[in-house]
Amino acid sequence: MVARRRKRAAGTSETEILSPPGYSAIPVKFSEKQQSSHYLYIRQHRVREDTKSSWPQKRTLFVLNVPPYCTEECLSRLLSPCGPVQSVELQEKPDLAESPKEPKSRFFHPKPVPGFQVAYVVFQKPGGVSAALALKGPLLVSTESHPVKSGIHKWIRDYADSVPDPEALRVEVDTFMETYDKKIAEEEAKAKEEEGVPDEEGWVKVTRRGRRPVLPRTEAANLRVLEKERRKRARKELLNFYAWQHRETKMEHLAQLRKKFEEDKQRIELMRAQRKFRPY
Repeated sequence: MVARRRKRAAGTSETEILSPPGYSAIPVKFSEKQQSSHYLYIRQHRVREDTKSSWPQKRTLFVLNVPPYCTEECLSRLLSPCGPVQSVELQEKPDLAESPKEPKSRFFHPKPVPGFQVAYVVFQKPGGVSAALALKGPLLVSTESHPVKSGIHKWIRDYADSVPDPEALRVEVDTFMETYDKKIAEEEAKAKEEEGVPDEEGWVKVTRRGRRPVLPRTEAANLRVLEKERRKRARKELLNFYAWQHRETKMEHLAQLRKKFEEDKQRIELMRAQRKFRPY
């Protein structure tokens, strides 16, 4: 993904890195033994003036081309010399919906597909973004003091992290349910306050509330409804689907009409014969 342009002049060679417009390139190496460098493309995160962003302005650094072995902790350590890092979030693709997001769950959100990702790095001060844009590198991902696991060791760590802690899971579920119950209670209280109150245009919202709550369907009732719908669909399936079926249906209908017409004629003739005057 790194674009290079080589220039030769007077027996010397120079490599120029072509970065996307508006981005700065930072060389990164996995370790000191690695000869070639991987490049991160960074810029200050900006949005339109009339758009709300979930990331703080002037303190967020947007990073492209983040390799799979670079975790959030690793990226935070690499950029910590530029200033205190508040948070780092890796994503599979850029966040197009600039709206506040709910906090991620450790248990109920699927992990992103492994591969190159993008990152949003939030510094505590705006100077951290300026210092990061001035970095030259190369930055080392795995060092003796902070080794990064790879290969079978990384797989073992990922498997151990995938096994949830029952106590932590219970705490997260309880917290989610408390937040959900509080949200529902607030919505009901707000709806009760607005009941019968006209809005700005003078309209009054009318809601229907039964005295008795609707009983939930049992499994047997659900099965009966599904069976009834299945039989109904089976009757309609492929009815008059082909042209020849449609012609045959019309011909059968005409034959039935003719038959009924002949039967009616015979019945009328019989009624006329019975109406003759017979004195003896």
